[in-house]
Amino acid sequence: SRPAERLPLPRGERNENPPELSFWALVAEDFATHERKLLEPGFWAVALHRFGNWRMGVRTRLLRAPLTALYRLLFLGVNWLWGIDLPYTAKLGRRVRIWHHGGMVLGARAIGSDVHIRHNTTMGLLSRNDLTAKPTIEDRVDIGVGACILGEVTVGHDTVVGANSVWGLCGLPTAA
Repeated sequence: SRPAERLPLPRGERNENPPELSFWALVAEDFATHERKLLEPGFWAVALHRFGNWRMGVRTRLLRAPLTALYRLLFLGVNWLWGIDLPYTAKLGRRVRIWHHGGMVLGARAIGSDVHIRHNTTMGLLSRNDLTAKPTIEDRVDIGVGACILGEVTVGHDTVVGANSVWGLCGLPTAA
């Protein structure tokens, strides 16, 4: 049998914020999710992610260009200052909580709603040879400290990923 065809990665060409809330309502919800702590690095990383998506809704490239420059500058700042790499191309659900900062690369295909993520977490590619194999994190997942979720794996609803665990799917040979 042939492996299932993989959906393409989001390319960041449109606003992928959850459509049921406005940009400002999402930011307010994220602020509440982070215990209304204005200086919480996780809140700023998620708010910046929301901004990165929102700016893609600005149709005119000339108007979007300064927003893109601002997004890139702030993204770099969040990454350098707090060590949180959450690109806007990762589809993000609602009420995602980043508990601690530092050493976080969150390059998943999608992260669902009500997900809790702790520091030193890595999500992304398993191999440089397959640049489309990124993980999907479904709703209500709790990810422990130091977890690595790599390759085209799906972490199902209501799962707990233990501290320092490694989840990955290697490219297994398939029958023709």
